[in-house]
Amino acid sequence: MTTDFDPSIVPRRRARPPKRKTRITIYLDDEVLNEFRSRAERTGTGYQTLINAALRLRLAGQELPAGA
Repeated sequence: MTTDFDPSIVPRRRARPPKRKTRITIYLDDEVLNEFRSRAERTGTGYQTLINAALRLRLAGQELPAGA
Protein backbone atom coordinates (compact mmCIF):
# COMPACT_ATOMS: atom_id res chain seq x y z
CA MET A 1 0.00 0.00 0.00
CA THR A 2 1.69 3.18 -1.22
CA THR A 3 0.45 6.60 -0.24
CA ASP A 4 1.58 9.63 -2.18
CA PHE A 5 2.10 12.69 -0.06
CA ASP A 6 1.31 16.05 -1.62
CA PRO A 7 3.06 18.83 0.37
CA SER A 8 1.07 21.53 -1.43
CA ILE A 9 -2.04 20.61 0.59
CA VAL A 10 -0.30 21.29 3.93
CA PRO A 11 -0.85 24.87 5.08
CA ARG A 12 2.36 26.83 5.50
CA ARG A 13 3.17 27.96 8.98
CA ARG A 14 3.90 31.65 9.34
CA ALA A 15 7.26 32.62 10.70
CA ARG A 16 7.11 33.94 14.23
CA PRO A 17 7.48 37.68 14.59
CA PRO A 18 10.55 38.81 16.53
CA LYS A 19 10.11 38.65 20.29
CA ARG A 20 9.18 42.08 21.63
CA LYS A 21 8.13 41.32 25.19
CA THR A 22 9.67 39.58 28.18
CA ARG A 23 7.76 37.83 30.92
CA ILE A 24 8.65 39.15 34.39
CA THR A 25 7.21 39.09 37.88
CA ILE A 26 6.68 42.35 39.75
CA TYR A 27 4.77 43.32 42.86
CA LEU A 28 2.27 46.17 42.55
CA ASP A 29 0.16 47.79 45.25
CA ASP A 30 -3.33 46.29 45.31
CA GLU A 31 -4.86 49.73 44.77
CA VAL A 32 -2.75 50.32 41.67
CA LEU A 33 -3.57 46.95 40.16
CA ASN A 34 -7.27 47.30 40.95
CA GLU A 35 -7.35 50.71 39.24
CA PHE A 36 -5.70 49.35 36.10
CA ARG A 37 -8.09 46.39 36.05
CA SER A 38 -11.06 48.73 36.48
CA ARG A 39 -9.86 50.98 33.64
CA ALA A 40 -9.23 47.93 31.47
CA GLU A 41 -12.79 46.74 32.01
CA ARG A 42 -14.22 50.17 31.14
CA THR A 43 -12.11 50.56 28.00
CA GLY A 44 -12.08 46.96 26.78
CA THR A 45 -8.28 46.92 26.83
CA GLY A 46 -6.11 44.49 28.77
CA TYR A 47 -4.83 45.80 32.08
CA GLN A 48 -1.26 44.77 31.26
CA THR A 49 -1.49 46.78 28.05
CA LEU A 50 -2.59 49.81 30.09
CA ILE A 51 0.26 49.36 32.57
CA ASN A 52 2.72 49.12 29.67
CA ALA A 53 1.29 52.31 28.13
CA ALA A 54 1.54 54.16 31.47
CA LEU A 55 5.17 53.10 31.85
CA ARG A 56 5.96 54.25 28.32
CA LEU A 57 4.36 57.64 28.99
CA ARG A 58 6.36 57.97 32.19
CA LEU A 59 9.60 57.09 30.40
CA ALA A 60 8.86 59.67 27.72
CA GLY A 61 8.27 62.36 30.35
CA GLN A 62 10.37 63.80 33.13
CA GLU A 63 12.41 61.77 35.56
CA LEU A 64 10.79 60.98 38.90
CA PRO A 65 11.49 63.56 41.62
CA ALA A 66 13.88 62.54 44.41
CA GLY A 67 12.11 60.62 47.15
CA ALA A 68 9.28 59.44 44.89
